[in-house]
Amino acid sequence: MEENGEEKLIAVARHIAKTLGHNESMADDILQIFSNFDGRFSREKLSDKIGGDDMRACASLEQTLESLERQISQYVVADHPIWSDSADSSAFLDSVDELIAMIRDWTHMATADKTISACLVRAEDFMQQAMFRLEEEFRLLMERGCEAFEIVRPYGNAESTGNTFFDSDDDDDDGEEAVITNGEDHSQIPVAQPLTDYDIVIDALPSGTINDLHEIAKRMVAAGFGKECSHVYSSCRREFLEESMSRLGIQKLSIDEVQKMPWQDLEDEIDKWIKAANVALRILFPSERRLCDRVYFGFSSAADLSFMEVCRGSTIQILNFADAVAIGSRSPERLFKILDLFETLRELMPEFESNFSDQYCLVLRNDAVAIWKRLGEAIRGIFMELENLIRRDPAKAPVPRGGLHPITRYVMNYLRAACRSRQTLEQVFEENVNVVPSKDSASSSLSVQMAWIMELLESNLEVKSKIYGDPALCNIFMMNNGRYIVQKVKDTELGSLLGDDWIRKHNAKIKQFHMNYQRSSWNKALGVLKSDNGSTTSNVGGGGKSLSMKDKIRLFNSYFEETCKTQSQWVIFDEQQRNELRNYLANLLLPAYGNFIKRFQNSPEVGKHAEKYIKYSVEDIDVQINELFQGGGGSDGSRK
Repeated sequence: MEENGEEKLIAVARHIAKTLGHNESMADDILQIFSNFDGRFSREKLSDKIGGDDMRACASLEQTLESLERQISQYVVADHPIWSDSADSSAFLDSVDELIAMIRDWTHMATADKTISACLVRAEDFMQQAMFRLEEEFRLLMERGCEAFEIVRPYGNAESTGNTFFDSDDDDDDGEEAVITNGEDHSQIPVAQPLTDYDIVIDALPSGTINDLHEIAKRMVAAGFGKECSHVYSSCRREFLEESMSRLGIQKLSIDEVQKMPWQDLEDEIDKWIKAANVALRILFPSERRLCDRVYFGFSSAADLSFMEVCRGSTIQILNFADAVAIGSRSPERLFKILDLFETLRELMPEFESNFSDQYCLVLRNDAVAIWKRLGEAIRGIFMELENLIRRDPAKAPVPRGGLHPITRYVMNYLRAACRSRQTLEQVFEENVNVVPSKDSASSSLSVQMAWIMELLESNLEVKSKIYGDPALCNIFMMNNGRYIVQKVKDTELGSLLGDDWIRKHNAKIKQFHMNYQRSSWNKALGVLKSDNGSTTSNVGGGGKSLSMKDKIRLFNSYFEETCKTQSQWVIFDEQQRNELRNYLANLLLPAYGNFIKRFQNSPEVGKHAEKYIKYSVEDIDVQINELFQGGGGSDGSRK
């Protein structure tokens, strides 16, 4: 009994020495202290006990290691896939688990004993061999699993399908969006089938394969080979994703290639990009995220790293294209496609946030936001270029017949089309691109921008109107262009932006042009008709020379014919405005001419031969007036 108690006491002392002694010198010092304290703790007795125990432990470690080496070696050197047999894969994983546990349990003893340290070095080398084989098995499972995959509609849609993609050999890609699959024939890339919604997930690997991959990943991460596992995983999935992007029609284009591309070709590429970006961000990337989370369940850092490595290349490809367009030409013709790009990225921002929410993907998320803002800058730059285009449009030869100037038609149709994307433009023109102004707001940066462009256009038209030698035609030109502008503004988003006051002011300007025309057009003819009223002679035409009634009617006929001949070539495209002006002339000329004819017929100077001098009846004058402003039989002021 006493002997047994002494053994326990010595065992305690031995344990203390082993625990506190981080090296041989420290252990010796502890043993010396015990020996001085109690004779039962003689140095020789304690050393023998500890040494013997360590020797037995080392022997046990070597025996365990040799056993694991024999078990694992048969799988490491196997010339067939281990996971082709579930019993082999289970036994292999169990042996790996034991090896991992053994290394973990003995690591803290490595510095205290050279034999143990040597065993652990040997175990680590063998662990690396086992991990290499696990890595190979992981790759084989990934490659076999990618041979087929399944489409899953997560909300129980009855239309869930299996491998039904790329069945068409048609090269037309008019479908709005498309989903990708691995095809058997890789010699030709088939066309993706149209997609009507994004409420689907791609199960790119069978469920059993995912479970097997998870078991391997768990061991590799536990053994410190998580990065190697992520590398194998990402290399396989990245290839699948890149092929999927290719099948969506996305080319790998450098920024320089995009900027040198003819605009018509680039428009086609933008259409493809929009479809592909939607499929990638809404289907492909979420499916990859889901797969990563299942394979690396319980290891979030490894899952995040793997997902980033899989999707980074395709994401950069998507973003680089948008960036190349954003920093390219500011030609006004590009506005509408760049608006499409901007709106697509804006709509996909929640997907960028959800797909790339972890630390590894932060740079991709930030790049997406930065490029989205650069597209906004490009849109603002295009409007600046539109302003320059209006300023630089030269005042050369006048538009024939006072019709619509091409710059008027171009700018107004351009602005109307642009304002169909009013909400987007409001957002772009706000200082903070993340703020979307209310549609009912009284004023906005966009409304100021539109008013400024309209002012530039009107100033440009006023300069062009000065080219006409005839003041009346100058006013006809301004009436035509002013009327067209107002009609393009009314009842549209552009009108809503400019406001009712703007429309009222410009209608008043048109009336002023109308009045200016009246004052500068028919003065000569009217002067003849109204001169001296009842007198038989008049000083018409200047020079102090009095005219007889016969001279007056001949002079009126000449002025009237000359004016009608000229103004019948002029054009007023708006029917209401044309009729208003004709009615005004009829009300102005017909009563005055009728009174003149009566005076002429009653004039003693003319006598019974009055009809010989009267070339036009009142009805003839009315017919002539109603033939004015038709552009000589063909109007170039058509409204388009």
